[in-house]
Amino acid sequence: MSDKLHPYVYVAIVGLGLWYVVSAWAGFVAEDDIAYLLAVVNGLFFIAIAIPCALWLAWWKSRDLHAPRQQSRFRDWVSGNFRTGQGDLKASSAAIQILLPIAAVAFGMTAFAVITRAIEFGLI
Repeated sequence: MSDKLHPYVYVAIVGLGLWYVVSAWAGFVAEDDIAYLLAVVNGLFFIAIAIPCALWLAWWKSRDLHAPRQQSRFRDWVSGNFRTGQGDLKASSAAIQILLPIAAVAFGMTAFAVITRAIEFGLI
């Protein structure tokens, strides 16, 4: 039973956030007016990614170096349970519920970018 996410879940969140930003720029940077809006959106995503990273860094620097380390493998973590405010979940279900909205937005923006570029090049 754990109430902490595995570090790989945090890495996946950051990766999907960066995927979204790259897809947005790849699909919509051709127009000058949109570049300003994309810069604003990038700033929001930067803050959304920077705050958890800063919290992790603060925790990392203040951890007790002499305390025994409890580092579990991802396979062990995912096969266990995850404690939430509403009750216990399988850790795999918790990870999916956390990552699914971010992945849907990132993959959806990629689809928009591909369609926009296909229209631009006359493929559609």
